[in-house]
Amino acid sequence: MATSRFIPAANPVPRAILRDFLSIVTNVERLLVMTGAGISTESGIPDYRSKGVGMYARTNHRPMTIQQFLASEHNRKRYCSAPCNDTHWKLSEWEKDERFLWLITQNVDGLHGLAGSENLTELHGCSRVVKCLKCNERYDRTEMQKWFDELNPNWTIADGDVDIRPDELNPNWTIAEIGELRPDGDVDIPDKAIENFQIPHCPTCGPGSILKTDVVFFGDNVPRKIVDFCYEKVEEATGLLVLGSSLTVMSGYRFVYQASLRKIPILIVNIGPTRGDELATVKVSAKCSEILKLI
Repeated sequence: MATSRFIPAANPVPRAILRDFLSIVTNVERLLVMTGAGISTESGIPDYRSKGVGMYARTNHRPMTIQQFLASEHNRKRYCSAPCNDTHWKLSEWEKDERFLWLITQNVDGLHGLAGSENLTELHGCSRVVKCLKCNERYDRTEMQKWFDELNPNWTIADGDVDIRPDELNPNWTIAEIGELRPDGDVDIPDKAIENFQIPHCPTCGPGSILKTDVVFFGDNVPRKIVDFCYEKVEEATGLLVLGSSLTVMSGYRFVYQASLRKIPILIVNIGPTRGDELATVKVSAKCSEILKLI
C-alpha cells in the first residue's frame, strides 16, 4: 500500500525552530507524549483532517456514530493490517529512558501496543480488541476473525492488490471488493455483498448479544476513569509532546489545555495547524518520524 499519498506536504523546518524544539524536549525530566492520527499516515492509514489528503478532503465519508452501530446489524458488520512505522518503534524504545513518563494515544489502530509500548493509554480504545456489550467480556480481534471464517467459509474480499484468475475462483465464494481503509478502521463494502454475511455472538451470552470493537465511537464518551488517569499524568509531567494531532476534538485538547495551566513546555509536531498552536511553546510542522530520529 502506498503511504505517501496520505502524508500532507510540509516545508523545511527553520533551523531556529528545530533548535529550540530539540533544546527543550531533551531537557524535560518527565515527558508525557500524546499521539494522533497523523503518526499513522506513514503506516498507510489516512487521517481525517489533513489538507488535501485527509478523508474529509477526499471523500464524503464521515465516521460511524455509536448510535448507528447499536441500531444496525448491517453497520456492525461493516465496521468489522497496517504495519508499525518508525514513530511507533521509536516511542516504544523511549520507555527504556527514565525521562519518559507515559504515552496517550487518540488512535484506535493498536499500533503502539504492537510496537511494544506498555506505558500506554489508548484514549479511544483499540480496534484489535472486541467486547460483549452485555457481559463486558473482551476478546482478541484475531480470535473473532476465526469465528468470522467459521461462519462464512465461502466469503472473501478483494482489496485491489490481489490478482485472482477466473479459473482460481471458487463458484461458492461471495467476493466483495473493499474500499479504502479509514482512520477508524472502517472500509467501504457494497451493501449487497454483506447481506448474507453472518456475524458471531458472544460465546457466553449467545444469540442476541452484540460484540463491538472496543473503541469509543463518535457520539460516545471516553470512560471517566481513563480521562482522570490522563489528567493525573499531565499533573506528573514536566513537559508535553504532541505528535500528529490537530487537537480538534476535546478528548485530546483538554490535556494540552491542562498542561498550559500548569505552565509546562508544550511541544507540537504536526503538519498543518492545530487547535493548540497558541498554547504551544514550540510548534514544528514536519513528519513525526523525521523529527523523532533527531532526538
